[in-house]
Amino acid sequence: MNARRDRVVVVGAGFAGLSAALHLAGRGREVTVVEREGWPGGRAGRLDVAGYRIDTGPTVLTMPDIIDETFAAAGKDRTRFVDLQPVDPAYRAMFADGSSIDVHADADRMTAAVREFAGPEQAAGYLRLRAWLERLYCTEFDGFIGANFHSPLSLVNKRLVQLSAIGGFRRWDTMVKRHIGDPRLRRIFTFQSLYAGVAPQHALAVYAVIAYMDTVAGVFFPRGGVRALPDGLAAAAVQAGVEFRYGATVSALERAGARVTAVRTVDGERIRCDAVVLTTELPQTYALLGRRPRRLAPLRPAPSAVVMHVGFHPADATPHAHHTILFGESWEQTFTDIIRHGRTMRDPSLLVTRPTVSDPTLAPDGRGLLYVLAPAPNLSRGDIDWSRHGEAYAGTLLDAVRDRLLPELGEGAELLGVSTPADWASQGMAAGTPFALAHTFAQTGPFRPANTVRGIVNAVLAGSSTVPGVGVPTTMISGRLAADRITGSNSQTHGAATVLDLKVPLP
Repeated sequence: MNARRDRVVVVGAGFAGLSAALHLAGRGREVTVVEREGWPGGRAGRLDVAGYRIDTGPTVLTMPDIIDETFAAAGKDRTRFVDLQPVDPAYRAMFADGSSIDVHADADRMTAAVREFAGPEQAAGYLRLRAWLERLYCTEFDGFIGANFHSPLSLVNKRLVQLSAIGGFRRWDTMVKRHIGDPRLRRIFTFQSLYAGVAPQHALAVYAVIAYMDTVAGVFFPRGGVRALPDGLAAAAVQAGVEFRYGATVSALERAGARVTAVRTVDGERIRCDAVVLTTELPQTYALLGRRPRRLAPLRPAPSAVVMHVGFHPADATPHAHHTILFGESWEQTFTDIIRHGRTMRDPSLLVTRPTVSDPTLAPDGRGLLYVLAPAPNLSRGDIDWSRHGEAYAGTLLDAVRDRLLPELGEGAELLGVSTPADWASQGMAAGTPFALAHTFAQTGPFRPANTVRGIVNAVLAGSSTVPGVGVPTTMISGRLAADRITGSNSQTHGAATVLDLKVPLP
């Protein structure tokens, strides 16, 4: 920005908004965060019921270095605000044939586990795959994930050549097959494509970086639940001078020509600003701005999910992992069911998270807590009446978990809450999906909705629907990229950025 940019209003206190606020405060800006809920977190929601403290949003946290960098941007030490513990194993993968394997971030332990599970040839293949994933991450982070783009021409650089040379623009599944022959093991390094909203046989290999994040860099969990992370980020931001307005819903942006001059809330409050960061859902963002994306093809939302929360009496003698992936026998059919045909899985594959393995205080004494996630079609693809069928479908998922993982889920089990695509839609999420836009080629990098706005020189976007994309680490990066747009790139952060200017009217 070439004009005054001292007072910044951030709309939304999700991970992107909190990251933007900390980076801006650390660069000397006066920051006000406006949040419609009474707490921070955004998609990282919370539900307190019957003595259970439930995370309703993401449960898998990766890339702690990005979290640490966000705190450090405002001169804060993350360890003073959040107790982040490694989860080991990162996952337990269980297959329809009765086999299972624990997934470790440590190379030696994982090599030993693969050797025992599938033999020495697959163990050697795992090491080659791990090396490729590490190279992929190092090659693409600064120039692809952690950088702002002028235009699609920004991709034409040395990093593009390097990514192409290592197979980054081939198919994800194809690149994993080069190293791993066992189809069960391949699932461990490709199931993450569901987060990107694309089947692994169609997803670009650049998104295998998500597999790097959890299977190599590791999975973590904050004491107190995932909610402890946005709480800690907000507390650090307050110490850095950021002001929070909770329970305040933004209704309009005041404009003077090409500039936003103030943010208005539904209760009539007017907050003056020199710049604004919008982390709202994309339809709401464009409505506030009075703009529509200039795209030849409509935006494609990612698949959605049904999430179920269950309280139960755990069997003390049964060892369990924090995260368990229950793979159905017809794994490939899962993507066809959800993405192509818009129906629920006929052979469910599920993520089952048991947070009380790591923090028993999240449930009443003597009780356990489960989070069960089942991928599901979004509302633009499927025509399921979730108000009629949601609870019954949750019952089938509970039966699957009982049969395949936890036989102790008997009469003492309590269904504490269910979220369906219809519920996500009621929270303003486009097409009823918490995973925002699918990471197709046409919605990747500079082709994803830009974080700058054509014709408005002091508004910046952040969050899952803009660059770099979906996931806790990437949305936190998007907050930093938004700050870079306002102040210019900070030499201590990753990547390069371009300051907003009338000469850069990106769509």
